[in-house]
Order: sequence, then C-alpha cells, then structure tokens
Amino acid sequence: MTTQTYSQPRHTVLPGSTEAAVLHGAGDLRIEQKPLKPIGPRDVLVEMRSGGVCGSDMHYFAEGRNGTNVLRQPTILGHEGAGVVIARGELASIAVGTAVVIEPALPCRECAACLSGRYNVCAAGTCFGSPPTDGLFARHVVVPEAALHILPDSIPAGIGAVIEPLAVAVWAVERAEVQAGHRVLITGAGPIGLLVAQVAAARGAREIIVTDVNDDRLAVAGKLGATRTINTAKQDLGSAGVRDLDRLIECSGNARALSDGIQALAPATRATVVGQARPTVDGIPLGFLQRYEIDLVTAFRYANAFPTAIKLASAGTVDLQAIVTASYPLSDSAAALTAPVNDPTNLKVLITY
Repeated sequence: MTTQTYSQPRHTVLPGSTEAAVLHGAGDLRIEQKPLKPIGPRDVLVEMRSGGVCGSDMHYFAEGRNGTNVLRQPTILGHEGAGVVIARGELASIAVGTAVVIEPALPCRECAACLSGRYNVCAAGTCFGSPPTDGLFARHVVVPEAALHILPDSIPAGIGAVIEPLAVAVWAVERAEVQAGHRVLITGAGPIGLLVAQVAAARGAREIIVTDVNDDRLAVAGKLGATRTINTAKQDLGSAGVRDLDRLIECSGNARALSDGIQALAPATRATVVGQARPTVDGIPLGFLQRYEIDLVTAFRYANAFPTAIKLASAGTVDLQAIVTASYPLSDSAAALTAPVNDPTNLKVLITY
C-alpha cells in the first residue's frame, strides 16, 4: 500500500487567509474570507479536497443548534475532511504533498479517559465544526499533525472525507462486539447505517437485516452487505418474523426503532445506540432488557478507528463511492446542507474544492 502524494501544491505562496463557509445563524451561511491561524511547530497546513455533510451540520444550519450545543458566534462548519499537506511546522514530520484525512475530535490527551485510550469521551476535548470551534468547510485549514491520517493512493483525497463516517461505523461495530456468525439488525439506512452494514459483513456476520422507511435507501443497503431489508413503514419486525437476533445497531436516532429492535433480540445479547439520541427517551423496554440480560451500550464518535477504516476502504472491503450521491462546490455549501432534505434519495453529500 503506497502513500498518495502530490508533487506540487496548488499555490506556490502560502495563503494568509482562506475562503470558508461560516454559519452566522439558522439558515444564514456566508462564504467569507477568514484569516488562517499561524502554523505552530507541530501543526500542518492542509489544502482541502473534500468535505462531507453530516446530519449535525444540517441541524446547525437549519436550527442553529445540534442537540444541546447551540451556535453562539459565527462558526465555520464541517468535521469530515480530507486534503493535501502544503506546509508544516518545524517539529512536524509529515511530508509536504501527502494526502491526508483529518480526525476532527481534538482530545486533551491528559485526562483519565484519554490516557485509557477512550479519548472520544474526553470531557475537555473539542471538535472541528462543533461551535464555537471552527471546522473544515474551508479551502485551507491549520490542524495538529496528530489529527492526520495518511491516505493511501487507493483512496483519492477527493473522496477521503468519507473515511470519517466510516470510522464512526467501525467504532459502532466494535462497541456492538459483532462476531462471525452473528445475526445483526441495523435500524436506519442512512450513510452510517450503510457503512455499518459493510463493516458488519467484513466482521463475518452471517445475516444483516437493515430497516428504514425509505425504499431507495433500502435498495442501496441490499447492494452493500444487507442480506434482507425491511421497510418498517409497511411491515413491523414482528410480522416480518424478525426475532432472536444477536445484535442491534441503532443508526436512525428514532426511539421507536430502538424499542422495537431491542425486543427482536435473543437473551444475553447486545443493543448499541449509534444514532444521535435525545437527552431523555421514553419507551425503552428496560424490564425486557433486565429480564433477558440484554446489554444496552452506546457509541460516540470513535477511538483509534481511523486506521481500520482506511484499511477497509483501501482494500475495497467497504465501498465509499457507493454512498456518495452528490457534490457541490464550496461556494454552494448552503445547497449541500439542504440537499438530503430536498432529495430524500441523497445519502452522503460532499463539498469539493
């Protein structure tokens, strides 16, 4: 596996500012010229090639908030991104011209969680594109070298942003403890659910059932690892004969999907919540979980999942291109952020540079 490099950056003179998509309030996204922070000793300057639109970006754009985090000042959106290194600090070792994907969460690396390896739950950490921290929807970004993962030549930087949601899927399957021979239910056939299906197949799951209310998305699931698909707007799990499963991986954020999925599990199995949960959720069958000792666990972002994600994509085990349905230039970022709502057949939308 060789490293993808670019012999020449697009600019011979390093920029002092860059064009970026800045959110000022709900529905108020402006393309502005923003100053770049100085490159620190262990920082690199990345010229972006692709940025992925996530549901969190869409929530910030539509509502000015995502869950409990509220936009309080103008912020550059975006946390899925890949590009090419065009400059580095004196203590950074990565070569100029190297194609990279950016791991957006920036942990403190000092707390007990970080030191244990679970840096994804660092309470003091920040994340690119999570207000007030500026994100990656910009032509250039300065990032710590520690946040970079090198892309092999089999993964073009123009699609490299999809490695980030694939890392989410890798971590979800890890938290679910999917094993060879398992029967797995995945609720939600959005980009994460479709990636989870492919990762579960790579782990050797013998049956992968994917549910959604969108037939177009279910058709894609059928091509990407699902052995069976069910439109739960037309048929519930019980009448479909879905029972005694080994694993549930909930990717929709829908409380009903979680509740119904749990009750399709066999005793002494596991349900994993991946889709963004509300602060409190009614209707979870706690008595059923207790009676049959079904573990209910959660997954938040990822820890040490990018190398596995890159390996799966590089080998062709996971098809990144299959979930990319649209791309927009940075100047049309507002359209990119509404594309999945305006066209429900859209899956992963990219911003390209």
